[in-house]
Amino acid sequence: MAFDPDLVDCWIFDLDNTLYPPSTRLFDQIDVRMGNYIADLLGCDGQEARRIQKLYFHDHGTTLSGLMHNHGVPPHDFLGYVHDIDLAPLASAPRLAPLIDRLPGRRIVFTNGDEPYARRVLSALDLEKGFEAVWDIHAMEYRPKPEQSAYSGMVEALNIDPTRSVFIEDMARNLAPAKAMGMQTVWLDLATDWGDRAKDDAAIDLVIGDLAEWLAALAAEGALG
Repeated sequence: MAFDPDLVDCWIFDLDNTLYPPSTRLFDQIDVRMGNYIADLLGCDGQEARRIQKLYFHDHGTTLSGLMHNHGVPPHDFLGYVHDIDLAPLASAPRLAPLIDRLPGRRIVFTNGDEPYARRVLSALDLEKGFEAVWDIHAMEYRPKPEQSAYSGMVEALNIDPTRSVFIEDMARNLAPAKAMGMQTVWLDLATDWGDRAKDDAAIDLVIGDLAEWLAALAAEGALG
C-alpha cells in the first residue's frame, strides 16, 4: 500500500544516518573506534580487525552482537568506547526539530546504538525534546534490528499499536519485521552501499531520498496538522 499519514499516531525513527545525513561522516568515527577496539581486544592488525568487524556486522546484525557472542565482550564497555566521538559535524545537519515537533502523535527513536549516545546526538540536533522514548540495544537485550524480538519488545513495552505506526529507516533490511507487524514503512534511500542490502520491496510502503524534504512536503500538504 502507499503511505498514508492519516493512519499514523506513532512515528518511529532510526537514528544514525536517518535523523542526520551520512555526509556528516559521524559513523566514520565510530567505524574507526570499532576497529581500534577489536585490534586491541584480539591483538590483531587493522586489516584483520576490519574484516572481523564487518563479518560480525553482517552475521549478527551489529558488530557488538558478534563480539558478545564470540568473545564475551561487555556491551557497556564497547559502546562507551566506540561512541566517544566528536559530534561537531552535526552542526551542519538539517534542523529537523520544527518538522518533527509538528508530527501528530507519539515520536520514538529505535536504534541499535545505546541511549546515552542517542541522547547526545539528539541534543546536538536540537531534538532532545522531540522524542518521548529511545528504544536502544540494551532494551533489545542485545538482539538488534532486524531481529523480530527487537520490534515486538518495543511494541509491548511502549504500548504501541503497530497498525497506527510508521517506521522510517535507512537500512532496507530493517523494515521487513516492522511491516510484518502491521506498521507502515518508509525507506530513506541514501544510495549508500549498505542501505539496500537484503531489501524486500514488499516490505516498503514508500521510498524517500531526503527526510527533511519529505517532512516538509507532508507539512505543506497539511498532513501534519
